[in-house]
Amino acid sequence: MPKEIIHTDHAPAAVGPYSQAVRTGNLLFTAGQVALDPATGKLVDGDIKVQTERVMQNLQAVLTAAGTSFAHVVKATVFLADITDFAAMNEVYGRYVTSAPPARSAFQVTALPLGARVEIEMIAEIGD
Repeated sequence: MPKEIIHTDHAPAAVGPYSQAVRTGNLLFTAGQVALDPATGKLVDGDIKVQTERVMQNLQAVLTAAGTSFAHVVKATVFLADITDFAAMNEVYGRYVTSAPPARSAFQVTALPLGARVEIEMIAEIGD
């Protein structure tokens, strides 16, 4: 099955040799999103809640561009600079993923790009 590259100007442009998302068959694989403002390309200022809000907005834009939504996400992976931010991140995440939550993993990592506090990637189904 051929792969389709997904791109939207409503999410940050890829800054390396990767795509915002790739569709193959009825599955969409997003790149990890950090809290970059798509208009400026800069990391948003703020705490974990502010950064998670921007990450979820970025993911929503990518999902929409691919013809799907948070309701069709089957797996999410969350990378945190500090695992003690989990509850605050989860509060914001839960406002976007409201029904039939996907499987999810969360990890503390040593560092994230540009000093971000959170990065999230998703796998979603896409209808025909």
